[in-house]
Formats: sequence, structure tokens, C-alpha cells
Amino acid sequence: MAHTTTVYGIPNCDSVKKARTWLNDQGLDHEFHDFKKLGVPPSRLQAWISRCGWETVLNRKGTTWRGLPVATQSAVADAHSARSLMLTHPSLVKRPVVVAGTHVIVGVNPDAWSSVI
Repeated sequence: MAHTTTVYGIPNCDSVKKARTWLNDQGLDHEFHDFKKLGVPPSRLQAWISRCGWETVLNRKGTTWRGLPVATQSAVADAHSARSLMLTHPSLVKRPVVVAGTHVIVGVNPDAWSSVI
């Protein structure tokens, strides 16, 4: 397929490393968007939430989430509040986010990657 594949995430994240390694092993070119250096693009985040649901995009299992005050965690009740928190704390975006054309895949999923890339 003739579209650009972009992996969004943090370079030292094991899940991001798995995605990039998988793409390289398949001989597939991709771009990497580093949340630590470039931040989370607000319009992209909104698109991911619209496509996949905020519950999928928000990483509630990581150390960043666990380090938030309970009141902050409890305040996340919808897409708007989740988006706002993810823009403030990029590590709350579940990784990797792999975008290939119009397809958005959140998390490690080689089967889904191979079906769209």
C-alpha cells in the first residue's frame, strides 16, 4: 500500500520498540513521532479518540496514571476530560499508536498491523 505509516510514542517504551522492530523486520518504512520531544498532536489525539474510543487510547495501567491523585483519576469521565489529561501528560496515551493511511491501531497488535500496512 502506498501510504505513510507513523508510529507515535516514546522511544524507550517496550511496546513502541516492539512495533518499530516488527515494522523493520517486515521491511516496512515508517516515521516515528516522539511524544517526549514533539508532544501529542491535539488534532491527532482527537482523531484517535473518535476512531478508537477514549477508553482505548487512555493508558490506565502505567506508572503515570498510578502516580496521579485519585481525584484527578476520578475526574476522567468522558472523551473531553480524558483528552485534556492526555495532552497534559503524554505518557497517558496508550502506546504505540500506529497510523497507516486511515487506520489507527492502539497498542501492540501485529495481526492488525499486517492487515493494514
